[in-house]
Amino acid sequence: MQYKQTVTACALLLLSFSPSLSFAAADAQGSSNIQWQVEKNWKLPSTPLDIVYSLDGKRVFILTDQNKVLAYTAAGELLGSIPVEKGVSAIDIAPRGERLFLIDQAKKSFSDLSVSFVVDINTAGSPFLGNENAPVTIAVFTDFE
Repeated sequence: MQYKQTVTACALLLLSFSPSLSFAAADAQGSSNIQWQVEKNWKLPSTPLDIVYSLDGKRVFILTDQNKVLAYTAAGELLGSIPVEKGVSAIDIAPRGERLFLIDQAKKSFSDLSVSFVVDINTAGSPFLGNENAPVTIAVFTDFE
């Protein structure tokens, strides 16, 4: 657990730098063999405590000090938030991204949340059967096998 917290702290520190800062990839003598650059930098609405990326690289989950897990796309678009109990201090994700694991050290508890995302499908102009203003629409994709 300590290793994950250390790696998380380093990742959060890198995310907190402003993109306007210039970074030196080598020391004054140019002897460094490491080249790097900041790829992304997001401003968050509250202080981050922990972060996990889905293995497919499509989603990012950030635990904040406001008792929420913020779900983002990999491009930084906020998908929504999940309220969590006060005291949750660490998060992890299942390999396929379908479950989120929460740790509360003070309560000595573990929570396992199933996570799914609602996707709106634009059916305007598509053929339909039944009431046009029905509260539920079922879309059948018969051309995929």
